[in-house]
Amino acid sequence: MTVVDIHAHVFPEIGRAESRRLTGSDDGPWLRTADGPDAGMMMAGSAEYRPVRRTLWDPAERVADLDRLGVDIQVLSSTPLLFGYGLESGRAADWCRTVNSRLLTYGSYAPHRLAPLCQVPLQDTEAACALLSEAMREGFHGVHIGNHLGDRDLDHGALLEFLTHCAEENAAVLVHPWDLPAGPRFSRYMLAWLAGMAAETHLTILSLILSGAFERLPTSLRLLFAHGGGSFPYLLGRADNAWHRRDLVRADSPHPPSHYTERFSVDSAVFDPGALRLLVDVMGAERVLLGSDHPFPLGEEEIGRLVRESALTPEETEAVLGGNAVRFFGLTPLLKEAVR
Repeated sequence: MTVVDIHAHVFPEIGRAESRRLTGSDDGPWLRTADGPDAGMMMAGSAEYRPVRRTLWDPAERVADLDRLGVDIQVLSSTPLLFGYGLESGRAADWCRTVNSRLLTYGSYAPHRLAPLCQVPLQDTEAACALLSEAMREGFHGVHIGNHLGDRDLDHGALLEFLTHCAEENAAVLVHPWDLPAGPRFSRYMLAWLAGMAAETHLTILSLILSGAFERLPTSLRLLFAHGGGSFPYLLGRADNAWHRRDLVRADSPHPPSHYTERFSVDSAVFDPGALRLLVDVMGAERVLLGSDHPFPLGEEEIGRLVRESALTPEETEAVLGGNAVRFFGLTPLLKEAVR
């Protein structure tokens, strides 16, 4: 049974001096790797952002993890801290090219096991489209983007233009929440991650649906949301009820929210067998892909264990563990290379 983890992060070795040069700021992201043989720190300028382990920047350690955990292929994304959406357009493009180059180098350690996604300067639609086309020619398997830009959600015209370009380039799109809610109510107990991330993704999916954006986007667009689609699958009944009962909810959407679940996929990172069963029931087993959030502490420690030990049917289990991802990201050539 093929196992493909589609939600896993990399932070390439970018030091502070290089970050300062590329971003033009003392507050840019960089990686401190001198904390110990298996310890590092994601940094934002002089501020410590998150302690991390060597797998995040060392591909040999990554492949050793995959071997130990029984994962055949991992789809790699940059850490959202690296998006660079706040940079001036020219600097942002250079920054993204640097990150992308490091991701390709990281993936080249085991090209039949590690499948990187690019990142783009989403704040500049023309530059983002050009860089995506360039990255797909270089061998990336799609693109990793944040779920919003300030007050602009993915239904904004410029972002819809970019998503349409992704469809035209046959580039899969992984959407990850970022720039999370802040303030005293979110500052304790990692609540920005535990509650804010789920709310952000839910908000983005509903924005695409209720704005009528899915009516304008090509049906060929391959769109995937992290963390099980946030709270969307579990509150879909509430959204449908609102669409049926309130004119202002259905003003721009010709169909209720449940009509659009066939337009996107989600990962399996929900950490509970009951939640996974509901997720598959809502989305369909063919639209749920194994995702771990590896190698972060909030990720699944034993990648795929939830799916393997769930009450899914054997056919559903096989699809979620890898079959869906092979089709979604076009990974068949990697599998053929692996068995040569």
